[in-house]
Amino acid sequence: MNYDRTVRLDRDFATAVADVREALSAQGFGILTEIDVTATLKAKLDHDMEPYLILGACNPPLARRALDADRTIGLLLPCNVVVRQDGDHTLVQALDPQTMVALTGLEDLKPVADEAAARLDAALATLA
Repeated sequence: MNYDRTVRLDRDFATAVADVREALSAQGFGILTEIDVTATLKAKLDHDMEPYLILGACNPPLARRALDADRTIGLLLPCNVVVRQDGDHTLVQALDPQTMVALTGLEDLKPVADEAAARLDAALATLA
């Protein structure tokens, strides 16, 4: 199973991050968490790596529907979106919401995953 939705952008990392935030917001997602993996690995392990940011995106109505279907689904929330430098490009990768259905086997989550996927795809499409 392919578990990501990815777009490759011809723009610098900082611009891509700003564009991703705007695209997600336009689709009803807020950013609940932000993990600067590059800074964390440097601070904790003195390890250098390319710019790598994990954004925890949440669409509250969709999150509520998912939690109503299965309280344990919080283990798979929020929708993680990675922005990372890849050579001269920046990659934006979102976890495929269908992963929730595949992992849990709960058909009640399918409509939620379908809508989340449509919204994430729309956000990613505006970036390309």
